[in-house]
Amino acid sequence: MSMKQQILTSLSPEYPWKDRFQYIASLDSTNDRLKLLARQGAPQGTVLIADRQTGGHGRRGRSFLSPAGVGIYFSLLLRPRCAPKELMHLTCATAVAMCDALEASAGFRPGIKWTNDLVSGGRKLCGILTELGLTPGGGLDYAIIGIGVNCRQRPEDFPPEIRDMAGSLAMAAGRDIDRAKVAAAMMESLHAMSEILLSEKGELLARYRRDCVTIGREISLVRGDEVRHGRALDVDEEGGLVVAFPDGSLESVTSGEVSVRGMYGYV
Repeated sequence: MSMKQQILTSLSPEYPWKDRFQYIASLDSTNDRLKLLARQGAPQGTVLIADRQTGGHGRRGRSFLSPAGVGIYFSLLLRPRCAPKELMHLTCATAVAMCDALEASAGFRPGIKWTNDLVSGGRKLCGILTELGLTPGGGLDYAIIGIGVNCRQRPEDFPPEIRDMAGSLAMAAGRDIDRAKVAAAMMESLHAMSEILLSEKGELLARYRRDCVTIGREISLVRGDEVRHGRALDVDEEGGLVVAFPDGSLESVTSGEVSVRGMYGYV
């Protein structure tokens, strides 16, 4: 049975977007390909999954290692009817949905390292990249949720430079992982999230705070060559990290401005 058929078989009968799912052996980037399809009019719920990416990327232009046979490289197209500023919490909502999906399919619930990484045992298992497409007038045309999940890697499968910080679902769970079941759980959980994305923002953010391992930690904030140390207190209603600094000042840090380095064994 092909991987696509395994995923379709693992989906619940109620999943409404089965006809909008494409599985491709190799792509440069699922997000980049889906942006092209979105501009061509692809409908809400279109999902691309690649077995391998040759140009996978994460936040701030970083590359995302995407070898064949061991991960899930996934992008979902949404077309919310709202202004772009109403989706500031999209990455947070996606992270919560992914925690639900991995709990259901891999048997454990990871934590969230603000703002867009899922972690377990101090290792990164999954990265999230959300991107918005705007109309010429500045309105929202589409939103794309890109997710890369390390499923079956062993420690020696990672390059030496990230071996101490990268992990996989198999490493965290201590057993082999069925990638098709994980992919199906992701599709179902993200569909459920899309149904409440705008109507239950407060509940989604409350759940994010419960899963976020950054809150309450001593952290470093990096802007270019400047490094500031503080303590993460909370996540605000826009998904910003509220940080207290030694001088008594508070600042809400947004994902587009800084990188956050936890001072607890995970970078």
